[in-house]
Amino acid sequence: MPESRPRNIPEATVARLAVYLRVLAGLADDGRSHVSSGELATAAGVNPAGLRKDLSHLGPCGVRGVGYSVPGLRDRLNETLGGARSRPCVLVGAGRLGSALADYTGFPSRGFEFVALLDTDPATVGSQVGGLTVLPVSELEAVVARTRASIGVVTTPAEVAQSVCDRLVAAGVRSILNFAPVALAVPAGVDVRKVDLSVELQVLAFLDQQRDGSPQPAAPELARAGAR
Repeated sequence: MPESRPRNIPEATVARLAVYLRVLAGLADDGRSHVSSGELATAAGVNPAGLRKDLSHLGPCGVRGVGYSVPGLRDRLNETLGGARSRPCVLVGAGRLGSALADYTGFPSRGFEFVALLDTDPATVGSQVGGLTVLPVSELEAVVARTRASIGVVTTPAEVAQSVCDRLVAAGVRSILNFAPVALAVPAGVDVRKVDLSVELQVLAFLDQQRDGSPQPAAPELARAGAR
């Protein structure tokens, strides 16, 4: 079946639609056939009105008094988000984080398949991760051409992430997921999503502090710097 024509959906809404899809996948695994908007909203961490507004981008979905068909809404979301066909991904940087991502079994069911892993470390090249043999990064361009990879995942150290990104883009990759702690510069027409785990942990630390209502005292050197 051909994919739907892309809709003009705000990026923040797309992110929430992906969360709804994850929740629906879990409900389907549990054998659920229908779910109410309230239950789906609670599981996704949003309010029911916001959920209904997000789903309005898909057209009519639910039935009053019945709720949403779990398999039906899951398929609609999957099609809208581009998961109706498998998208080949190449990962550069097969260290601990990269290996953990490549070994995760949940991606194929969401339409993402790692087709190649690449690294510069001679001790890592040739090893097996997630059923794939880690290749030398010198083969990046040839691998992208051979696999027709559409998504590149960068899990390298910060100092080499931009050069890896440049090579992926030059090879024809137009979507990049960046785990390196650095902002990547890309030309128009290339999309980059950045995942910074340290930033997310810092946000959680702040929220935890706010919840406790007892901010930790600043370190002496920071207190002195603030006083100057």
